[in-house]
Amino acid sequence: MMIPDGIEDEEKWLAEGIAGIQHNAFYMHRALDANNLREVLKYSAQMLSELRTSKLSPHKYYELYMRAFDELRKLEMFFKDESRHGVSIVDLYELVQHAGNILPRLYLLCTVGSVYIKSKEAPAKDVLKDLVEMCLGVQHPIRGLFLRSYLAQISRDKLPDIGSEYKGDSDTVVDAVDFVLQNFVEMNKLWVRLKHQGPGRLREKLEKERSELRDLVGKNLHVLSQIEGVDLEMYKDTVLPRILEQIVNCKDDLAQYYLMDCIIQVFPDEYHLQTLETLLGACPLLQPTVDIKTVLSQLMDRLSNYAASSTDVLPEFLQVEAFAKLSSAIGRVIEAQVEMPIVGAITLYVSLLTFTLHVHPDRLDYVDQVLGAFVKKLSGKPKLEDSKAKKQVVALLSAPLEKYNDIVMALTLSNYPRVMDHLDNETNKVMAMVIIQSILKNTSCISTADQVEVLFELIKGLVKDLDGTDVEELDEEDFKEEQNSVARLIHMLYNDDPEEMLKIICAAKKNIMNGGPKRLPFTVPPLILSALGLIRRLQGQEGDLTGEEVPATPKNIFQILNQAIGTLTTVPSPELALRLYLECAEAANDCDLEPVAYEFFTQAFVLYEEEITDSKAQVTAIHLIIGTLQRMNVFGVENRDTLTHKATGYSAKLLKKPDQCRAVYACSHLFWVDDLDGIKDGERVLLCLKRALRIANAAQQMVNVTRGSSGPVTLFVEILNKYLYFFEKGNPQITSAAIQALIELITTEMKSDSTVPEAVSDPFFASTLRYIQFQKQKGGAMSEKYDSIKV
Repeated sequence: MMIPDGIEDEEKWLAEGIAGIQHNAFYMHRALDANNLREVLKYSAQMLSELRTSKLSPHKYYELYMRAFDELRKLEMFFKDESRHGVSIVDLYELVQHAGNILPRLYLLCTVGSVYIKSKEAPAKDVLKDLVEMCLGVQHPIRGLFLRSYLAQISRDKLPDIGSEYKGDSDTVVDAVDFVLQNFVEMNKLWVRLKHQGPGRLREKLEKERSELRDLVGKNLHVLSQIEGVDLEMYKDTVLPRILEQIVNCKDDLAQYYLMDCIIQVFPDEYHLQTLETLLGACPLLQPTVDIKTVLSQLMDRLSNYAASSTDVLPEFLQVEAFAKLSSAIGRVIEAQVEMPIVGAITLYVSLLTFTLHVHPDRLDYVDQVLGAFVKKLSGKPKLEDSKAKKQVVALLSAPLEKYNDIVMALTLSNYPRVMDHLDNETNKVMAMVIIQSILKNTSCISTADQVEVLFELIKGLVKDLDGTDVEELDEEDFKEEQNSVARLIHMLYNDDPEEMLKIICAAKKNIMNGGPKRLPFTVPPLILSALGLIRRLQGQEGDLTGEEVPATPKNIFQILNQAIGTLTTVPSPELALRLYLECAEAANDCDLEPVAYEFFTQAFVLYEEEITDSKAQVTAIHLIIGTLQRMNVFGVENRDTLTHKATGYSAKLLKKPDQCRAVYACSHLFWVDDLDGIKDGERVLLCLKRALRIANAAQQMVNVTRGSSGPVTLFVEILNKYLYFFEKGNPQITSAAIQALIELITTEMKSDSTVPEAVSDPFFASTLRYIQFQKQKGGAMSEKYDSIKV
């Protein structure tokens, strides 16, 4: 076969061929108009001789063929009308066989044969058999391929099928099938032979053009699928075996891939299901270069959709053991194609898993079996680096989550974490986020300690530093998002049974503690709050550490929490640890566990002393301590005095005088608690307020020195409001005279010639005076108390 050396030459030869067809077609049309059969045959044969060229590539030859094909349709119309040419169809069939060249002769023979079948003067099966065998005379790949394509085109509506007008006296569906299969086999041989034509330097171009001709061959399989008489039995016994035999024997990767795909696409899903073993048996016999993964994936997708279309078909899948056959076939293909890229193998497992989830959603053992086969494939290999492969693994692991909407189902799959172990650290974290998002989206509850262990094994990429990773290198925003997701996840660990819930907390704690200093501030607080929730449920129970397992009692849980919070004191989160100690102290108070509450307060004070050095953080911390201590009712006199003494002492040692003042007057509430009858020490309240006044006065003097004026009096007004509070609460040490003296002090300061009324304190003081005036005027016992105060 000669392949043109240049595109320009090929275009010239195509133009010459088209011109030849047009020239002879012109004279053929004149002969048709004159009903001159001899001239019609002469010029039609000359026109068809243009198809004998060997100078055109498959693509260009197709253009030439289509010009001739259009003219053959007109010729066929002439042959149908016997009154025009005056020759019987039988004689005409003999007459056209005298054309000089074989290619025009066979085109004319096929055209007359189409009319011959329609005339019903001979059985369709005999004419078709004659035509398909005569076409063996053209063995040139391109010319033979297009000739047989023409034969398939003109015969497709004349096959002796069930219900067809061309059906003979006996059941001739077999003849129709034999004809199509024979034509298909010969066309495929010609198509494959085309691969070996021409010099090697043009092989790639030729292969591309050969691919464009594949539909010519595939149409035969489409015709087969449309034959009504091809039932499941005939398909299983005759059609499929013969097609597969040709596919395997041709040993051409392009043909094998395309034709396998054709089988899957054109024949019914039911047929595929019932012939699964035969179809899959051919897969390992294909060339190693065939993209069999795509073929099998499409087959499984078709079967998955078939199963999803109706629940009535599911028993068929079980009956034919579809999963076992597909799983076995995939294993054989992967084993046979040793050069298959790992992404190809993963794609097959993804498709098999998708099939399994659609067809056998209740069979978790099948799902685990697929994952196990994948793990076996990857065993002994380094972690995946190919980006496509990693995406496919994420798809593989995500499929069960999307199907069941329940992570608990995935946690029962023993091979699930083993698959994740083959991911690199970055992809492992991506998959961990997918798992967490699935849990949060579906509000899945992880209700056993065993499930927690498996879950944390799956998300270990987010919970601890994996080998070769450095937290410092992570993007700060991404890191926070990841850890906040883990924190939300901890709240999804729950069981109504206290004993099991405690096991869950212990399992979570064990995994969280490996997180490192940057993760602990995110993950410890939700764990503490979850444990405190359990403590609230157990409130009032007692217990000690006994036996191997920790009993679920508040005292024992508090010990676990103390250890967990202790990890935060060694990282730069002392303020967070202090807050959590105070939370636990308040919970211990509610459980009436004085020693435990005292221990947590002691830990808070140690943190305050040793770790919290920033002045603003100290102010916040001391107010948290004072506020929590005020609400405590579990302490005896001695313990409470110790703690209040420490709180007031630290308050007076804050860096800035205003902060000292506010902290000290806040301490006054520690000695007068309405809810606790035993804590109403008016003298110590007064001592705190007087101490606050002294500090405020010192602050005032410092401002006077630096500014040359009396400065702000806001602190005095704040202290005045504290006096009023305790005055109304009935503290006998807070007298109207003391309040009056304080009002006068503030008034004097504000009216001082050197004072510029300060924007904050002036309205504040005015508002306080209005309040006093209101109390004086509203009547009742409180009004009498306020009568002696002059404003």
